[in-house]
Amino acid sequence: MPVKIKRIYDKESTENDGVRVLVDRVWPRGISKEDAKLDHWMKEVGPSNDLRKWFGHDPDKYEEFKKKYKEELENGEQQEELEKLKEITKEHDKNVTLLFAAKDEEYNQARVLKEILDRQ
Repeated sequence: MPVKIKRIYDKESTENDGVRVLVDRVWPRGISKEDAKLDHWMKEVGPSNDLRKWFGHDPDKYEEFKKKYKEELENGEQQEELEKLKEITKEHDKNVTLLFAAKDEEYNQARVLKEILDRQ
């Protein structure tokens, strides 16, 4: 079963979402912590503020963003949090949904994390 990703603004699915993990460094606008129905908020696994601002969800920068983000995940402060996320994923047989706030569902950090987690 592959890890799922979805926008935090999309309706929660009790039967399909499994463990719900927000992977944004910044809390999403317009949603309360109660409405988010999160199991975990792993803000430290998100891209650094500098990388996030540089990327700006520009599809033309996505491949470079992905490369730089993976470097951060391997060598930066995100490494420890990624290991925790991998453990959660293993414990729940990949019945995990990574939640993100970006409008762009194709070019975001949750997609990069999904790739990593699906390969483990």
